[in-house]
Amino acid sequence: MMPLNFATVGEENIIKRVGGTPDTKKHLEDMGFVVGGAVTVISTIGGNVIVNVKETRVAISREMAQKIMV
Repeated sequence: MMPLNFATVGEENIIKRVGGTPDTKKHLEDMGFVVGGAVTVISTIGGNVIVNVKETRVAISREMAQKIMV
């Protein structure tokens, strides 16, 4: 298991755990980051990560990406 920000660009990963405070977890789950879901890193820009999750592109900060384990 590794944080999402270390995932290889273009490779599909399965979300194994979403960490953080209850509010942070709820926010990430509302954006589509749920355990068992697929996520693909599209690119990284200045530490921020652009991912494809549930057929939608989402940009998240490095801090948020570190809470998502794949």
